Amino acid sequence: MDVKAPPALLKAQKLANLLDTAIKLPFIPIKIGLDSIVGLIPGAGDALMLFVSLRIVWLGKSLGMPSALVAQMVKNSAIDFGLGFIPFVGDIVDVFYKANQKNVRVMERWWVSENKASVDAATKEKLEQWEAEQQNS
Repeated sequence: MDVKAPPALLKAQKLANLLDTAIKLPFIPIKIGLDSIVGLIPGAGDALMLFVSLRIVWLGKSLGMPSALVAQMVKNSAIDFGLGFIPFVGDIVDVFYKANQKNVRVMERWWVSENKASVDAATKEKLEQWEAEQQNS
């Protein structure tokens, strides 16, 4: 048995990584993404990043997530968008408030909870295979 995350979740993960953690800053242990860079453009940058962030929300909705969780994801994106309007401080806070990563974590927790039995069965099967390999070695 092989349990794989749905394509919408995988797309959301890739997009969130691109937006929030794609670039490792030299000399400091902080990763940033396009959201932090494009967000430096006053107004338009934050609006563009909100639009892209809402793509992650849409992917979650397309998976059939409950409306309460979708609303939580919209709230995370709106907070990120609102922070961008605070000059300078908002740009710094944006580096640490990774709304897209938060939204993907909401999606992942929901998906795993919805597929717990399959995930547990696949994990058990993999563990049994590993144990058999260890005994044969």
